[in-house]
Amino acid sequence: MPTNLNRRDFLKNTKLASLGAGLLAVLKKRDIKAAEPKLLFKISLAEWSLNHALFAKKLDHLNFPKVAKQDYGIEAIELVNQFFMKKAKDQKYLAEFKKRADDLGVKILLIMCDDEGELGDADQKKRIKAVENHYKWAEAAKFFGCHSIRVNAYSKGTPDEQRERVADGLHRLSEFGANLGLNVVVENHGGFSSHGDWLASVMKKVNLPNCGTLPDFGNFQDYDRYKAVAEMMPFAKAVSAKAHDFDAKGDCIETDYRKMLKIVLAAGYHGHFGIEYEGTKISEPDGIKATKKLLEKVRGELS
Repeated sequence: MPTNLNRRDFLKNTKLASLGAGLLAVLKKRDIKAAEPKLLFKISLAEWSLNHALFAKKLDHLNFPKVAKQDYGIEAIELVNQFFMKKAKDQKYLAEFKKRADDLGVKILLIMCDDEGELGDADQKKRIKAVENHYKWAEAAKFFGCHSIRVNAYSKGTPDEQRERVADGLHRLSEFGANLGLNVVVENHGGFSSHGDWLASVMKKVNLPNCGTLPDFGNFQDYDRYKAVAEMMPFAKAVSAKAHDFDAKGDCIETDYRKMLKIVLAAGYHGHFGIEYEGTKISEPDGIKATKKLLEKVRGELS
């Protein structure tokens, strides 16, 4: 039996040893973390990649976070409002979705908003109504912890007329978003929005820090996709890695991913690349996996 003094010394030394071991473990974790190579970008999954399954009710929107994590190993998602159109103000539903995502460690990055009117409508009253229709999605995105809502730059008229109208609608919506700490981003989604120079001119016209672009590798018909993405990148706050078909080597047929990724990275973007598979030759799950594999392969080559 040790004396009281020895017992005190013993306990003191034991505590010091425990503290030392704990500190050593923390330092080792830091060293391991510091040694890990920093990824050029992260990968997320756009819900539209599973649109056929969702529209056919083979997949429930509430289960999207689980599918992203367990089926594809992806921990960041981009939602599409079409799959919970009537739930934007349903706090119970939103809370359940957020809980499922949080429990899995899945981050909700943004909500893609469609079918809420034209932000560049020629009729100012309709334009303002379209802006206000997006408020509920901005508030839902804030609740989810998103960084942005994605909107469309739809309008009619000459390029100049549409620029003025779209810029007005975006400015109004971006001011609302700013109060929520939220970005409003425009995807090249048809019409003049698929012309990189035109969309860049709209961004300059709006001239607000929380209004930006979401360059999509696809959605181009009569405009060079590489030129367009380069023109949109100075304003980009998210990127959509669109893919339709792959060759025997696993490369995307319609887009040269190496060339495109170099353009995106050269602009200083290192955020998430959202997988958006839209092909029909292979299944949605296989298309998502193929796109992910390609992104990882090119990321490795460029690192």
